[in-house]
Amino acid sequence: PRIPDRKCLVGIVFVLRTGCAWNDLPAELGCGDGTTCWRRFRQWTEAGVWPAVWQCVLGALGKEGRVDLSRAVIDSASARAVFGGLTQGPTPRIAARTAQERHLIVDAGGLPLALMMRPANVPDGEVAIPLLDAIPPIRGPRGRPRFRPEIFQGDRAYGWDKNIRATRARGVRPELARPQDGTHGSGLGRTRWVVEGSLSWFNNHRRLRLCYERSGESLLAFHQLAAVLICARKLAHRQAA
Repeated sequence: PRIPDRKCLVGIVFVLRTGCAWNDLPAELGCGDGTTCWRRFRQWTEAGVWPAVWQCVLGALGKEGRVDLSRAVIDSASARAVFGGLTQGPTPRIAARTAQERHLIVDAGGLPLALMMRPANVPDGEVAIPLLDAIPPIRGPRGRPRFRPEIFQGDRAYGWDKNIRATRARGVRPELARPQDGTHGSGLGRTRWVVEGSLSWFNNHRRLRLCYERSGESLLAFHQLAAVLICARKLAHRQAA
């Protein structure tokens, strides 16, 4: 008989949280074997389930007024690619090794709004505007859905002139630190911690600490599922309170 979807989801989340191989899924979970969960994961990825669920959870948080679009902050973190992933040459951060980079944009409270995966040797500034445009429309307690923050903030890696002009053209105030402006540090200011905290939440899922995926679709899908769990946890805490 077909394994229920909910049990397969338990197995997929277990792989994401523990980092174990598909074939090492414990039989006690009742989710079938690893091949069953992997096939269901692939089917749901191809059907676009993960970004749709992520947007639903963000919508539920938005209705409670818990999505703060007064500011959106962008940053990135890299991880070594063991089996290739989005293969494209070595990264200068991890010498002579291929790596993937997670680009994340969060709201003023650190809630993940959108993410992209790129090879780590691709300049960060190239994804700033596509990631800003990837923020989904989020309905608040009142009024129309919003998908533009009031301020877009990022460190020197994103502060290209064309990114600043494109941000202004979208009606958003840019606070993207310019490279080599004579000051020290990242230029991101005191609000940097919100995006760094969110990046560390992703690393709590052991499957994401190293890139074990052979395809970019699976890599992105696991990150989207992790974003769903992060947002759902905040929603559950609110409802429990």
